[in-house]
Amino acid sequence: MIDPAAREKFSKAWNVKALPDKNGIMMPQMMEGLVDKKIRAFYVFGENLANTEPDIHKVEHELASAEFLVCQDIFPTETTRFAHVVFPAAAWSEDDGTFTSSERRVSRVRKVKTPPGEAKPNWWIFKELAKRMGHTWASTSGQEIWDNEVSVLAPALGGIKYSRIEEDGLQWPCPTPEHQGTQFLHRDGIFTHGKGIFSPVDWKPPAEVPDKEYPFVLSTGRRLYQYHTRTQTGRSGMDFLLPEETADISQTDAQRLGIQPDEYVKVRSRRGEVKVKAKVTPEVPPGMVWMAFHFREGCANWLTNAVYDPNTMTAEYKACAVTVEKI
Repeated sequence: MIDPAAREKFSKAWNVKALPDKNGIMMPQMMEGLVDKKIRAFYVFGENLANTEPDIHKVEHELASAEFLVCQDIFPTETTRFAHVVFPAAAWSEDDGTFTSSERRVSRVRKVKTPPGEAKPNWWIFKELAKRMGHTWASTSGQEIWDNEVSVLAPALGGIKYSRIEEDGLQWPCPTPEHQGTQFLHRDGIFTHGKGIFSPVDWKPPAEVPDKEYPFVLSTGRRLYQYHTRTQTGRSGMDFLLPEETADISQTDAQRLGIQPDEYVKVRSRRGEVKVKAKVTPEVPPGMVWMAFHFREGCANWLTNAVYDPNTMTAEYKACAVTVEKI
């Protein structure tokens, strides 16, 4: 549901005649549009889509089909290989700004070093791009963006200013300069939406279920010692703790297939295959293989299925059919 008052508020603040009154298309639709040219240009900001999205072969075909692809990132990635233009961005410690934690605390981040080479803060890149498109944005720093734009336009952040978070952060909602922040969002049995809003849905099976040829369910997630596609942790020495991907399988399945711990196996789906070490563990039930997507060579997304929730367009990362073969 589009709020007319919100559209009017932001149209006025951003000095534009009108904002869209309908939701735009989701990312998977954008990427598919690169192939049939319904999408002419694609701007990737801080994402390594060539590793994070399901069915890497499909993703790479979409990226390679782009008429014009821009990437903005702090390091080269598997995705920047497809870019026509790369905007080098400053990292978190190379500019002043804020972080908002999962406990709703807004804290200061202070610049400790100058960005290398031609790298610039993200806000600066966006502002320069807007300038070339005929827009003059007033703010000239992270502080001005926060104090004069973000905290002004977001009521829950209205009382959070840089001058108030010099020593420690404040937790939103913090609507006024006198407000001390909200330590507990829901307290004394009082909830924003009363007792809760429930939306019943019908369960649907995964788009791809195990069969005779692909008898295992592949489920994916993250591991403790690496982050996402290792764009940062792969350069920070974390490989010492986790140097490669594994296929985590049950003791029952390992015994049945004659697979020893740390022995290399081939995990194959209808979309691709990877060669990884087997991790035999009681944490995985029989009939399941568990993997992550941190390492390029053993990335689970060579195997995952590019099907999506019809409403959120979230990929079905948690279930597809695979087979495990002893090498």
